[in-house]
Amino acid sequence: MNRSELMNSKKIVIKIGSSSLMHESTGKLNLGKIEKLVRILVDIKNSGKECVLVSSGAIAVGRNTIGLKKRPEHLPLKQACAAIGQAKLMSVYQRLFAEYSTSAAQVLLTKANLSNPETRKNAENTLNELLWLDTVPIINENDSVSTDEIAFVQTFGDNDRLSALVAELIGADLLILLSDIDGMYTDDPKSHPDAKLIAEVTSIEKVTDMAKGTSAAGVGTGGMEAKVAAAQIATMAGANMVITNGNDVENITRVLNGEEVGTLFTRGAQ
Repeated sequence: MNRSELMNSKKIVIKIGSSSLMHESTGKLNLGKIEKLVRILVDIKNSGKECVLVSSGAIAVGRNTIGLKKRPEHLPLKQACAAIGQAKLMSVYQRLFAEYSTSAAQVLLTKANLSNPETRKNAENTLNELLWLDTVPIINENDSVSTDEIAFVQTFGDNDRLSALVAELIGADLLILLSDIDGMYTDDPKSHPDAKLIAEVTSIEKVTDMAKGTSAAGVGTGGMEAKVAAAQIATMAGANMVITNGNDVENITRVLNGEEVGTLFTRGAQ
């Protein structure tokens, strides 16, 4: 596929993980990076495209707020951290979007919301109405009441699968997953320096065995297996998907400019 075709994407879902939002050394929010992310999203919207942000980070922000040094293991404590952190994270997003005269809307979803036909339709209607109202929906798993993501991280990932389901729900034509590595490799590049970056995937079946359940140390939960599972959902729904490095949020712009960054999963790649 010619990457320049991505320039024609009109409805875009962007997912950013916890490890891309926080300072690695302190576990606190990287406000400079978040401000840059918001500016890019507003610029995408100003160019006539629609964009939705799926943002992790609630538990990480909550645990830092109450002084926990590492990710909590006790499920109720995780849920409490999510409740504390989600409010703080959304407050940061809303203030930054307001600086660019843009409204941001919070939407919290659970697996049950997207599995039940009635609530799924309600979620679809809400998101489409928010886009029509020229806002940027910011979506996260409702961790304070749903245990799917935080208890079964290898199945649901760090919002990777949720972002793909959202892309399917609203009929997005592009999903961008901001990760802690440059894309999908032939092996784990942290333990295999000779691993090669895969530029394009046209058959997910052929790369499934390469996906390893690695994750960012102590912050995020989503490994490459979760991202490949997300690719299966998104590409089957007719969207292209790109995994790229979230350490540089300008990669979003590069993807939309048709540049060769990250790993592209082409629509229909099963």
